[in-house]
Amino acid sequence: MRILLVEDNRPLSEWLSRTLEQERYGVECAFDGADADYRLQTQTYDLVILDLGLPGMPGEEVLRRLRARNNNVPVLILTASTSLSARVGGLDTGADDYMAKPFDVAELEARIRVLLRRSANHKNPILQCGDLSLNSNTGVFSVAGTVLALTPREHSVLEILLMKLGKTVSKASLAESLFTVSDNASADAIEIYVHRLRKKLEGSDASITTLRGLGYLLQARSSAPGQAFSPRPNPPVGGV
Repeated sequence: MRILLVEDNRPLSEWLSRTLEQERYGVECAFDGADADYRLQTQTYDLVILDLGLPGMPGEEVLRRLRARNNNVPVLILTASTSLSARVGGLDTGADDYMAKPFDVAELEARIRVLLRRSANHKNPILQCGDLSLNSNTGVFSVAGTVLALTPREHSVLEILLMKLGKTVSKASLAESLFTVSDNASADAIEIYVHRLRKKLEGSDASITTLRGLGYLLQARSSAPGQAFSPRPNPPVGGV
């Protein structure tokens, strides 16, 4: 999952980005409002962590412009202001959650998980596809109760597919969520991760199907199409 962290305090930004990357999130950092506004116009993110007291353009304006473009990416405000008016103002402008500094990183991570589940219309922290399950609180995948060993990239791809269970996810959309702009990774790398995942899911009830020209579809084998898929698939999610 790809997060935009908008925070002008560079030591805090660097520490928080490293902490979130250890939890397998891809994190990009913006240090002023104008840069954040530009990134949000040109890139796709799964979550935004937004400070309000930014140089150049205040966080409230960044958020207002974001929502004016009908961009519904979840936004978590993280700010030193503890006043009720600031909290209400941020929520009224379109934020999904609000945390005041100083904050507990465990609570921040929990709120991030909740927002990501909510954006994918999942309330249950246990996500399932057949006998494949993900505990979104611990980040552990298992098949029929046995922990599934995955690399960080494999974990991220499978998590995205499971969050969008039953929907076609394009290769480009997976790449956007998986890689930050500094990675310079080709979308073709997704094919490698999907190939490895298929090997690791052999014998399970979960299947990743390739829909040529559209993307990938995760579903239970009992409802999975064969290699020659004939019914009309769901539209790609997140762009081509």
